[in-house]
Amino acid sequence: MARATTVGCALSVLALAAVTACGSDPAPGSRDLTARPTASASPRPATLAPGPAGLTPVFKNAPRTPASAAPTVALTFDADMTADQGARAAAGERFDNPELVSTLRRLKVPATFFMTGRWAEEYPAQAKDIGRDPLFEVANHSYSHYAFTDRCYGLPTVPASRMREDVERAFAAFRKAGVEHQVPYFRFPGGCYDKRALRALAPGGVTAVQWDVVSGDAFATDADAVARQVLDGVRPGSVVVMHCTRSAAPTTERALRTIVPKLRERGFRFVRVSEQIRAAGRRG
Repeated sequence: MARATTVGCALSVLALAAVTACGSDPAPGSRDLTARPTASASPRPATLAPGPAGLTPVFKNAPRTPASAAPTVALTFDADMTADQGARAAAGERFDNPELVSTLRRLKVPATFFMTGRWAEEYPAQAKDIGRDPLFEVANHSYSHYAFTDRCYGLPTVPASRMREDVERAFAAFRKAGVEHQVPYFRFPGGCYDKRALRALAPGGVTAVQWDVVSGDAFATDADAVARQVLDGVRPGSVVVMHCTRSAAPTTERALRTIVPKLRERGFRFVRVSEQIRAAGRRG
């Protein structure tokens, strides 16, 4: 699961857009992970400039808006499923949450979904449905949901030599499912990353997306407590990390029914991560 400060909630980091299958594929390791599918007519989402020493840039939140401007907040949802959880899904465990997606639509809330490739394989119709809705955008949360560093909440570790391959495999799963609104951002499984991981993904030109508000929804049983934690933490420009997996975050949809109207009462406008990054680029 994506890591939290106190609960295991995932750190944000780059979701990458698909490579267009036109002619022969580029040589392995030379692929631009941010390439948009040619079928998409939408403009390419904003990315940040490389960090020091050319490392993948890391985004946490948008600039804090002045009091005279309408504050924005981005809700992000991790669609977690690891490469080895197929047997659990076959036995009836639900890693999806269609009711949460329906609630976002009913409340007209834009959102960014950080999806693992394994989740898209398990729920291809839902991945396609989310990925075709202009209200949403789909970002990359790896294929396997294995860690990109050592000692990350007990997750198996992806070797540095296979990190980009793991990310590309997720995008391949998105393309196969028919996901359209993909963005060049990525969230590291478990929220764990280091310079080695940022260096491994840097050639793809992606942006790593952090957050500044942890919802605490992972394995939570009290929807009101989740809502309070989000409402207490949100500031102008915030990025909130949540989950859309019924088995691991069963209270998130109920918490949203409180979070969304309360933030709107405060004057907040909901946006996707791409808009937050675009705002950060303008201020940079």
